[in-house]
Amino acid sequence: MAQGFSAFRHSAYRRYFTARFLAAFAVNILSVAVAWQIYDQTQNPALLGWIGLVQFAPALLLVLVTGVAADRFGRRNIMGLSAMVEAACAGTILTLAVTGQFDPIYVLGVLTVFGIARAFLSPASAALAVNIVPREDFANAVGWSASSWQLAAIVGPAAGGLLYGVSAQTAYSVSTVALVLSSLLIFAIPKPEQARGGTGSSLSMVLGGFRYVWKQKVVLGAISLDLFAVLLGGAVALLPVYARDILELGPMGLGLLRAAPGVGAIAVVAVLAVTPIRDHAGKILFASVALFGAATVVFGQSTTVWLSILALLCIGGFDMISVYIREILLQLWTPDDVRGRVNAVNSIFIGASNELGEARAGFMAAKWGTVFTVVAGGYAAIGIAGAWAVLFPTMRRTRHLQGQEAGDGLKA
Repeated sequence: MAQGFSAFRHSAYRRYFTARFLAAFAVNILSVAVAWQIYDQTQNPALLGWIGLVQFAPALLLVLVTGVAADRFGRRNIMGLSAMVEAACAGTILTLAVTGQFDPIYVLGVLTVFGIARAFLSPASAALAVNIVPREDFANAVGWSASSWQLAAIVGPAAGGLLYGVSAQTAYSVSTVALVLSSLLIFAIPKPEQARGGTGSSLSMVLGGFRYVWKQKVVLGAISLDLFAVLLGGAVALLPVYARDILELGPMGLGLLRAAPGVGAIAVVAVLAVTPIRDHAGKILFASVALFGAATVVFGQSTTVWLSILALLCIGGFDMISVYIREILLQLWTPDDVRGRVNAVNSIFIGASNELGEARAGFMAAKWGTVFTVVAGGYAAIGIAGAWAVLFPTMRRTRHLQGQEAGDGLKA
């Protein structure tokens, strides 16, 4: 098999890859369908904020438990059981839709349980890959796993909109079946060898990561830049409002809007694979965040379908550039002995920027209006890029993304 597909030589990884894709595909279908049905019934954007909040809160509250569980217990079993719980939640939402009991309060309760399952699944899933492929194929496996998520972020929302166009029950049924298949594939993975974590304090581990991030200003700047830019500038939660009331596209149009940022991100990944960033990385990082904000402003003000989709493509593309640079900076500026803890902190920040950003957008839109919320968020992201460029001059002066040790090659 070609070197670019070396991870797929292993049957365990093929099952793992397919299971991850099916799970992400199902979650995207469910997200589109639930958001549309809730907003279509209530026209209350605050409820869209609650959708993000109830899914983020479990990950934050259980961070000391989920990480330890992934290190100390069977990752395959945790991942499989979590997928089964997610399937049960999707099936419950299907039942609510079929029986006419689709009340937002009931749905948010189910999504809270769904968020708990996701909180356990995410670290176990990320850590399982290293247990099922040899070390020489691990980088290839990680790359393909990230690609599967991006592919699901493109195909899932579009499929969710199309399936909802048939009926809400159809969308929820497909999501449930996909999650069941995902859990079965996970349990079909042969039991891997796994080094069990010790009994040290998980609180001390996480706080150690926070202490390092606070001291290392390049790492702090990189993580916090993404946190505040996406927290203030994210517009994904309000796409049902645009699809229904502003652009008048319907549920299938909502699927296309949700898929557009993923398409932009995949396009940028392809470009970066051919022409990686070799110089002025810090300046490119800040420029990409500012352009992310500018594209958000354009989307917020647009009432033309083609312009809105183009703006969303740009949002996804510029966000991917910043993610690409930030992740490399994060890994290269962090010594190996604290890298795991720093990445644990980073995962909390990423969750906060996404789900908490959705909550922020929904609540603001309920009070001040959807268009104002999105446009103001875009301008805020531009402001964050400018302010961080001043507050973190070392990050701004960073030029190269090469080097093998913390800080090596990252010189002005």
